[in-house]
Amino acid sequence: MGKGDLISHGFIFARGGSKGLPRKNVKSLAGRPMICYSIDIAKKVDKLDRVFVSTDDDEIARIAESQGATVIERPSHLAGDSSAEWDSWRHAVEWVRDQVGDFQEMVSLPVTSPLRSVQDVEAAMFKRERLKADICISMTEASRSPYFNMVREIDGEQIKLVIDPQNRVYRRQDSPRVFDVSTVVYAMSVDFIMTHEGIFEGKVVAIEVPKERAVDIDDIYDFMLAEAILKRVDEVNA
Repeated sequence: MGKGDLISHGFIFARGGSKGLPRKNVKSLAGRPMICYSIDIAKKVDKLDRVFVSTDDDEIARIAESQGATVIERPSHLAGDSSAEWDSWRHAVEWVRDQVGDFQEMVSLPVTSPLRSVQDVEAAMFKRERLKADICISMTEASRSPYFNMVREIDGEQIKLVIDPQNRVYRRQDSPRVFDVSTVVYAMSVDFIMTHEGIFEGKVVAIEVPKERAVDIDDIYDFMLAEAILKRVDEVNA
């Protein structure tokens, strides 16, 4: 249950449509629909009072309910390819406030990161609360660096580094550490969601997640990687 006066709920936002990997939210990953992984983790986090799934899709809704989540029916205008995730967050907040009651923290666990751990979620919630931040996101160390081996095109011809360092960098190890934002977890203040328009408008902190738990499934190659990792974990634990 929520700690003290802070009521926290887990949310999974799962549209029926997907261009990169059709029907990915219900695609069988190691024998289970992908959405089940996010629901399972949310249910294991003690500080999450309830788990909600926002969807426009009947099959996703049936699976979510069978796994013990409460379904929020998402309007079609919030479920298109160009629909803003932030608007879906706000719709979910308003629905829960109306149907369940007020709460202070939303923890979003995207379906596309099925390899996250309970500890990742708890760490994000703890860090946001400890540092009084508006949102805590997750990140993993990037393979490429804008200071070393990421370039941009100038006038359609000349190539330059994305960021020109003050001192010459010969090795990636000598450049500042940079990170990729992952979809492992977003722990957010509900008031911040309802009064702002984007993540980086507020005080943002982050937890670092190792790459093996930060696979973000957008296409079949990401899916194959996640499946290989899960298979390896099963072999080690057997």
